Amino acid sequence: MDTTSLQYADLDGVRLCYRDGGEGRPLLFLHGTSASLGVWDGVIGHLDGGYRTIALDQRGHGRSSKPARGYSQKDFARDILGLVSGLGLQDVVLVGHSLGARNAVVAAAAAPELFAGVVAVDYLPFVEPQVIDDLEDRVLGGYRSFGSEAEIVDYLCARYPRTPRAALQRRAAYGYQRQEDCFLPLADPGAMRGTVDSFRTDFADAFRSVRVPVAVLRGEHSGIVSARACARAQQERPDFTYVTVPDCDHYIPEAAPEAIARAISTSFPTADMKGLTSCP
Repeated sequence: MDTTSLQYADLDGVRLCYRDGGEGRPLLFLHGTSASLGVWDGVIGHLDGGYRTIALDQRGHGRSSKPARGYSQKDFARDILGLVSGLGLQDVVLVGHSLGARNAVVAAAAAPELFAGVVAVDYLPFVEPQVIDDLEDRVLGGYRSFGSEAEIVDYLCARYPRTPRAALQRRAAYGYQRQEDCFLPLADPGAMRGTVDSFRTDFADAFRSVRVPVAVLRGEHSGIVSARACARAQQERPDFTYVTVPDCDHYIPEAAPEAIARAISTSFPTADMKGLTSCP
């Protein structure tokens, strides 16, 4: 995995890793729990020109800092606001998956003047408590050692059966690192526990109050966002755009990246730009 294009921002004692490229309307990509910025490669590859793409390793993940504590929704949102301000961005579109979708909505609700909108991928308020319990078991069970990258990919293929192998090869290449005689996930287990615990605090208030346009994508076979939760969200915010991605489960960024790219270009086209911010 080529890491030479990675950059770092130091914010209040937390070092955030990100990859920044292109020119035009700024898009800030926020991955899900236990993932990393590499999961957005397919989406970015499906976008036409006119966008500046910034993919972030959120705290506790990838090559960003992994503090012992500080994994509330407000902590994640503070990182987003700090990075946006530090890079001098305006009219940013936040594109978040799962954990990243929650964090995007919370950040946009806190500082709507910084954002043009949100693309929230397969996470909403009103998720059932049992879903969070099951998620915790899966996330913590994923921290294990591997003897080779091929072994990682085989494991990921069994874990995410609807996700193409090529996408999981990218996930393995970026999200794991050799340590002595084995490969380990970059996602820290203590950070993952704190991150999953943060899901137990509802973000319905932010969802109800956010005042920027929001496009919601849900996988047809999502094991995280139930049809009931989605229907409740539509009752609460009928002004949002809702899209069901066919033949997909929760992992839309890797399984159907073209669907997210299409949602971005449809809801937030480059021709609507209020101000260009170019990559230095």
